[in-house]
Amino acid sequence: MRIKNLLLLILLVPFNSVFAQLPQVSSGKIHRFENFSSSYVPARTVDVWLPATYNSSKKYAVLYMHDGQMLFDATTTWNKQEWGVDEVITRLIEENKVNDVIVVGVWNGDKQRHPEYFPQKPFETLRQEQKDTIYKAARANGFSVFNDYPINSDNYLKFLVKELKPFIDQQFSTYRDKKHTFIAGSSMGGLISMYALCEYPNVFGGAACLSTHWPGIFSMDGNPIPQAFINYLDKNLPNLRSHKIYFDYGDQTLDALYPPLQHQVDVLMKTKPYSSTNWMTRFFAGQDHSEKSWRSRLDVPLLFLLGK
Repeated sequence: MRIKNLLLLILLVPFNSVFAQLPQVSSGKIHRFENFSSSYVPARTVDVWLPATYNSSKKYAVLYMHDGQMLFDATTTWNKQEWGVDEVITRLIEENKVNDVIVVGVWNGDKQRHPEYFPQKPFETLRQEQKDTIYKAARANGFSVFNDYPINSDNYLKFLVKELKPFIDQQFSTYRDKKHTFIAGSSMGGLISMYALCEYPNVFGGAACLSTHWPGIFSMDGNPIPQAFINYLDKNLPNLRSHKIYFDYGDQTLDALYPPLQHQVDVLMKTKPYSSTNWMTRFFAGQDHSEKSWRSRLDVPLLFLLGK
């Protein structure tokens, strides 16, 4: 009787609640690690994509990507869009344009996404009244930006560097040095990728920051955050000869905020001895703030970071 009741319960529960739905990829394979525990941040899912040519007798570069639930399969995402990471990298591998790589898709912390992706040290340089104003910021729909969680990006990076990376390097056939370790994301994921490169230059050799959300919040009125980020970059950009950094932006929807801010960042970059081999900023006119747009140009940062 208890078995019958259990079977009935399973039938009544939505399928996705019982069996976690793996992303369907066009090429390669997903290895999922659910509820990956951490001493620094709440547990989360980690999806690791291996190319179809993966062979444990070879070594692979590693690309860590934020918002991991948005990378591979539009049927599983909230907005029915995806980055198409598996398709884009597979094409570039088949064209012999990029080095062998695996992708570690780190799911975001849902309501804690913004606090985890918001660079902490630049925030801490603000006056207390500025911090209070930022914390009280709301989205266009009136909901809190930070959802009453403290900024926790330093711990998020510790999770990536001290817990997740050693696990990935143990489980898969990877190069472990910074020359072959990269990090990428969009919007707030672009900010945390920039921050990771600056905070851990001995771990990450390059960062791709797409549609970088320089405002930090969703209004520019009296907003001190962009300047705080630029000041931080000025003091903390890593060694120029051994690191790469990529920025891009569009001009539609939320990306409409970015052109003047990215211009200020580019002015700073031009004062540093970065060259076209280790710094790139690209403008994509007409593109908006969406996975559809990031997918359409993903090959550009991939070639910049991983190109042969």
